[in-house]
Amino acid sequence: MSIVKHPTQLGRRAFLKNGALVLAAATLNQGQWLHAEENAKRLRFGLVTDLHYADKPPGGSRHYRETLRKLEEASNQFQQDQPAFIVELGDLIDAASSVDVELSYLKTVNRVFSAICKDRHYVLGNHCVDTLKKEEFLGEVGQEKSYYSFDRDGFHFVVLDSCFRSDGEPYARKNFQWTDANIPVVELEWLKADLNATDKQVVVFAHQRLDVDNNHGVKNNAAVRKIFESSGKVLAVFQGHSHQNDLKEMEGIHYCTMVAMVEGSGSESNGYSIIDIQANGTIIINGFRNQNDYKWVRST
Repeated sequence: MSIVKHPTQLGRRAFLKNGALVLAAATLNQGQWLHAEENAKRLRFGLVTDLHYADKPPGGSRHYRETLRKLEEASNQFQQDQPAFIVELGDLIDAASSVDVELSYLKTVNRVFSAICKDRHYVLGNHCVDTLKKEEFLGEVGQEKSYYSFDRDGFHFVVLDSCFRSDGEPYARKNFQWTDANIPVVELEWLKADLNATDKQVVVFAHQRLDVDNNHGVKNNAAVRKIFESSGKVLAVFQGHSHQNDLKEMEGIHYCTMVAMVEGSGSESNGYSIIDIQANGTIIINGFRNQNDYKWVRST
């Protein structure tokens, strides 16, 4: 499959030339296209995060109603690139004044999102459970668990849930402070056992950040990173929450924070990505609009 991007979708872009990643500082001319190398590809998936859909006026830089149009653009690109699965990294919806209104937001945005791909994965964000309970959100999107793992084409993927208070209570109905994000002991134990049980290279999906100690970070993320590092299997962690492109490498693991879809008005303010993982663990992130591109080479 070739990654083909229309020039109107490009700002600062990257493309592969003679096996190397080349950054383009300007938009491509009309009629030019980007193509990824075919022979090295093993698995492709799509990522979106922090859509914050709500039928309400903008709040600061967040344009809630525009999410639907931005998501439709991403859907068109995903239909072209045919990822094996799609992951939504949290805050699919914004907070509402009542459960009924919140469920209407969720039904509306998920109608568009669920049409993209049958194989979908939802990471819980703090806004997803600001008004709803976890079981209400998960029931509406048709996902059984808030944290779990799955295998695809020789790779192991882990979905984490950091929407717990320091005392271990799950977020629900405004019973939490968004700065108090934690992964409880039972989930940590599950994670360690899950990584021990796989012989595959691992990619992790999270909402709250696992690489910072500020308000956007999981409070016990050092314990989570220790489990990742001890396993020797984790290639990368994809996360959202802080709405900005960011990348940190810690003990050989890439922690990649993806740009929020909700930020800014107009199609030029969109952000989403296609990720290709090669058989040797090399990862290529092809970002659209405001999402950065990356390539992390892993030797065989």
